[in-house]
Amino acid sequence: MQSRATLKRHAALVDDMAQARGIDLEERIMRGKLTVSELEDAVLRCTSCASPETCAHWLAKREHGGTEAPGFCRNSDLFQTLEEG
Repeated sequence: MQSRATLKRHAALVDDMAQARGIDLEERIMRGKLTVSELEDAVLRCTSCASPETCAHWLAKREHGGTEAPGFCRNSDLFQTLEEG
């Protein structure tokens, strides 16, 4: 089981990556485009990433809106789907 600190860190990375792509996760949940369970799964996928420091560095350098997630992002397919919906 992941530590609370690890889960919080990766939840923040998932949210930051979504924001970088112009996706409001809370709004998607409210509209029924994303379930809480799917968001939990996204955070768990993120915890299995071997490059969270690289991700954080990429996020620090990016510009908001329309930016594609880096190729190593384990949630890039989810973000693509949410961006289209």
